[in-house]
Amino acid sequence: MAKPLLKSRTILEPFAQFNASSSSIRSLALFSTSPSETLIYVGTVSGKLLLLSLHHPNSNSSSSHNQESSSNNENRDNDDQIKFVRHMLISDCAVESIHVFGEIEKVLVVSDGFIHFVDLELVKPVKKIGALKDVSFVARRLRSKGNEGFTKLTVGGGADASGGSSFLQRFGGGGGGGRLNGGVVNDLPIDDNCVFAAAVGKKLILVGLVGRSNESYDSVAGHCGLIFSLPDMSTPCLKVLKKEYKVLMLVDNVGIIVDSQGQPVGGSLVFHGSPDGIGEIGTSVISLHNGRMELYLKKSGKCVQKIVFSVEGTGQRVIADDEDETGKVVVVATSSKVICYLKVPSEEQIKVFLRKKDFKEAISLVEELHDDGEITKEAMSFVHAQVGFLLMFDLHFEEAVDHFLLSETMQPSEIFPFIMPDPNRWSLLVPRNRYWGLHPPPAPLETVIDNGLIAIQRAIFLKKAGLETAVDDDFLLNPPNRDDLMDSAIKNLIRYLKASREKELTSSVREGVDTLLMYLYRALNLVDEMESLASSENWCIVEELETLLNESGHLRTLAFLCESKGMSSKALAIWRILARNYSSGFWKDQTRINETSGEGVNIISGKETAATEASRILEELSDKDLILQHLGWIADINQVLAVRVLTSEKRSHQLPPSDVIAAIDTKKTEILQRYLQWLIEEQDSDDPQFHTSYALLLTKSALESYETEISSEAGTSKQINGLEPEKQSIFQNPVRERLQFFLQSSDLYDPEEVLDLIQESELWLEKAILYRKLGQETLVLQILAVKLEDNDAAEHYCAEIGRPDAYMQLLDIYLNPTDGKKPMFKAAVRLLHNHGESLDPLQVLERLSPNMPLQLASDTILRMLRARLHHHYQGQILHNMSRAVGLDANLARLEERSRHVQINDESLCDSCHARLGTKLFAMYPDDTVVCYKCFRRQGESTSVTGRDFTNDPVFKPGWLVTD
Repeated sequence: MAKPLLKSRTILEPFAQFNASSSSIRSLALFSTSPSETLIYVGTVSGKLLLLSLHHPNSNSSSSHNQESSSNNENRDNDDQIKFVRHMLISDCAVESIHVFGEIEKVLVVSDGFIHFVDLELVKPVKKIGALKDVSFVARRLRSKGNEGFTKLTVGGGADASGGSSFLQRFGGGGGGGRLNGGVVNDLPIDDNCVFAAAVGKKLILVGLVGRSNESYDSVAGHCGLIFSLPDMSTPCLKVLKKEYKVLMLVDNVGIIVDSQGQPVGGSLVFHGSPDGIGEIGTSVISLHNGRMELYLKKSGKCVQKIVFSVEGTGQRVIADDEDETGKVVVVATSSKVICYLKVPSEEQIKVFLRKKDFKEAISLVEELHDDGEITKEAMSFVHAQVGFLLMFDLHFEEAVDHFLLSETMQPSEIFPFIMPDPNRWSLLVPRNRYWGLHPPPAPLETVIDNGLIAIQRAIFLKKAGLETAVDDDFLLNPPNRDDLMDSAIKNLIRYLKASREKELTSSVREGVDTLLMYLYRALNLVDEMESLASSENWCIVEELETLLNESGHLRTLAFLCESKGMSSKALAIWRILARNYSSGFWKDQTRINETSGEGVNIISGKETAATEASRILEELSDKDLILQHLGWIADINQVLAVRVLTSEKRSHQLPPSDVIAAIDTKKTEILQRYLQWLIEEQDSDDPQFHTSYALLLTKSALESYETEISSEAGTSKQINGLEPEKQSIFQNPVRERLQFFLQSSDLYDPEEVLDLIQESELWLEKAILYRKLGQETLVLQILAVKLEDNDAAEHYCAEIGRPDAYMQLLDIYLNPTDGKKPMFKAAVRLLHNHGESLDPLQVLERLSPNMPLQLASDTILRMLRARLHHHYQGQILHNMSRAVGLDANLARLEERSRHVQINDESLCDSCHARLGTKLFAMYPDDTVVCYKCFRRQGESTSVTGRDFTNDPVFKPGWLVTD
């Protein structure tokens, strides 16, 4: 975004003047002996050199002195700020130019075509250099601050320069002052005497008028080069810009800034007329024209100040500056008067705009000064903060905070007084910085807004009376509302504090930022933001906020805040209060009230929320007493949350099971069941007491559930012992299913206790499981076969027993059932059909009842007899095949033992390769032969080839039995 154009501003202000009515002034020069004193050398047409002493405040002085001095500009002749010291006659001709060389404490004066030297105080006699004649100019060679050595001179004229060279050597200039790369000035290809020179560092640039073109001379390369052509009838002149070591070349009313290479840099400066003289002050160029002094910015070329110091047509005017010294004094002379101007400090220039409420122009000026290097980044941040405070008191809160955020040096504690009146916890943290005294000290927002509204009303009255005020015109036309202003102020301070949280701050300041941010959130009732801040990592002080949040009813925020600070006990107490208030209807959840259609639903959701938050805290705690203290009310609201608290894996140490079991309400049987289930199944507890307790609890619940089902079938809605409906159970599976699974899977409970509890009930499957644990097979078969009529389960149980008599026992139960039931012939036939081959036919026939229809049993009995005969024949076949296999094995073994091995004198041991001869030897099953010594070393099971016959036996074809 483009910067706004700067308005006119005051860069120079008149400070002192001196009347030289007896002399006509021709030239000027300045030399600063100290930050507060500047010597002014005035050359006259009559050949005199006047010395004036100017005393001025240094850069650190306050602006009051400047204001005092500027108020007395009309009577400066007798002022003590500028004094005449002495004068000296140089020659009978005019003093054309004056050059001060502070390094060698000499003043060079050009007069009557000769160079004259005098001392700085004009005390010693004048020294005239007669070797140099017809001198038309003297130009200084400038060195940058990084270079050492004295300032050099370049002399131009019509006389021989060799004498001048030896003179310059006497003043420390060396041989290079009068010669350029081995050649004297007269050796340059320039015809005219109008030659100007400027040297920067190791570059010496000579610029002269040659025809109608501008040429540069390179002192290193030793040649001239054309830069650009000049227009006809133009008389160029040069001004060395000492601050940037550049040269301003003037052609008519256009100034072009060139660098040390002679190349233009930046844009052109277009003056209002052809300047009579050029000066430099800071980032501005000063132009003299027709009795006016105009200041132009070097970068933009904009004229920012105009000063009229004489009447047009009153003679020659000259200007001099000390930019290479203090950089704050400019002297302008008419034919009879010397006027001194001082540079207004940057701080004062900014203050002028701030007093006029021109904040945009002030910031633009600050940015320009910062870009030009006149102020530091810290000073720029200081001004942003100052502008922010001024805007705060002008009730422009959004713009004020924008500037606060741009300030890198402003401390967040500086806005604390706007939020909390003094004295408070952070009063000592607030910097006692009044900045430039342009605004009152910070006060609470209510006071600032009230004072601002009063000022607006006063301004409206003055406006009607025709008087101008500094109040914003928008406020005058549309006076703001107090509530709107307060809302805007709080929102923007919230924006600043939120941004400040990202900075590196001390712990005390962080505490103030977060605590006051919570204050502002509460002022606007920003519940979500309050809870977000409280539940996240923060530096809030609970003691400062507890009363405030209690009185405003923001207990949820207070609970989150206590939790974040590790005050779990207080946070749980608050959630308990909230749950009770929800239940009583005293407090409603504002975040949910619009989402529900009825108040009852909202109360339930609020209670659930309070219990959920409390359980979340308890899940991470290991404090047994605190957990058990709050377990009850959480269980009353939601048993699932209570179970989650007891079974949490987030805590470092688990709770003692005995204490937990004792603390659980006996009416909350499902919580106790779930906790015992967690101990047994997830914590692998092998305590028989826990297993037995769990089994008994499940059994009681199963009995109650069974009775409830019976009652429901009878058309009643009776609830047994306050048991909640099954649909609200915390378990997904029915209680009988869980009981049956546990009775089958666990071996650590006492089955007799459980059996005693259900002995008179109709839980037959559970009885069967318990009788099975006790080893009472007959009772198990009777329950499965008769009570439950589960034939598959009964047969499966017989298979688990694994004895044939189990099936006979089951057959007997089928044929002779108890409890007055008729014989179960179909089940008996099914049993005989499935497992009759494993039963003794004679015993089956003995068990068959005479009342059993023959057509039901004939097929089964016939199949049993045939299977019995088949098994007999099959056994005979297997017996004979086994005898054949044994016979073949004996025969193969006999053949192997009767095999002969022939050993002769040439036979060798397969291991050591020694001749066997008459030695003992051994042969392995793989036909390898070794001597007895190698046999003892190898062993019986491993041959020379490395084959282990224990794990890898040898089978020969003759040994295998084939069908």
